Amino acid sequence: MTQYNRTFLSIDYGSRRIGLAKSDPTGMIASALKTLEVRSVADALAQLEQAIREYEPNGLVVGYPLLQSGDKSQKCREVDTLIDRLKQFYTGPIHRVDEQYTSQEAADIVHAHGKKVGQDKRRLDRLAAVVILQRFLDELPPAGNSGV
Repeated sequence: MTQYNRTFLSIDYGSRRIGLAKSDPTGMIASALKTLEVRSVADALAQLEQAIREYEPNGLVVGYPLLQSGDKSQKCREVDTLIDRLKQFYTGPIHRVDEQYTSQEAADIVHAHGKKVGQDKRRLDRLAAVVILQRFLDELPPAGNSGV
């Protein structure tokens, strides 16, 4: 294990699918993990708790769907509720990251690889989680210069 564990788990929350991404221990590179298929908020929380136990992140990064004006959307309120529930079993830091345009960036990545998005929305959810996490990682101070 590195001296500074900067492993983060990113969550692109949706009511039916949740994209997950994880950083490397240096906190520099985000990689897609998987997409959780969920049936309810309770199911989402159970699956997220399992993922957190499995990956043991130093912090969580949650996509926060602000409106273009910068105001909170209805989905932000759902994410706030999710975060409050996550805090019941996760004691590490939880960071909100504006997720505007992440789905479009994810679709652009798929197209750049010569593929079509088609019906595989799970791929987009995973890639959106990567984009959210990479945005966060790119803003982190270098290792050793913060408490993260």
